[in-house]
Amino acid sequence: MEECIFCKIANHQQKTDIVFENEQIIVFKDMHPQAKVHLLIVPKKHIESINYLEEEDRELINQMIFLAKSLAKKQGIAVKGYRLFFNVGRGGGQIIDHLHLHLMGGGGLSDG
Repeated sequence: MEECIFCKIANHQQKTDIVFENEQIIVFKDMHPQAKVHLLIVPKKHIESINYLEEEDRELINQMIFLAKSLAKKQGIAVKGYRLFFNVGRGGGQIIDHLHLHLMGGGGLSDG
């Protein structure tokens, strides 16, 4: 199986605008932003979607959410508000088969 684009980004085989990185997670700007701030918080471990999470992944998801909170503050969108979401499967809007958390805010979001 060919590596997915997010695995290539995590392995620095594909260039992108990286905002944060540690041993477990990489964060980069969405190539097609739908808000002024639109970041993708991606585990380096390949997990296809929420449906493929294992018990051992609980701490990783916890880290992703707390990192999103911290990044929202650093991006200046924490006070006015922001959106966090996972798309799951094609019917849920997931395009890349690698788990990722969207962090969006700073204008450009519709109410709803």
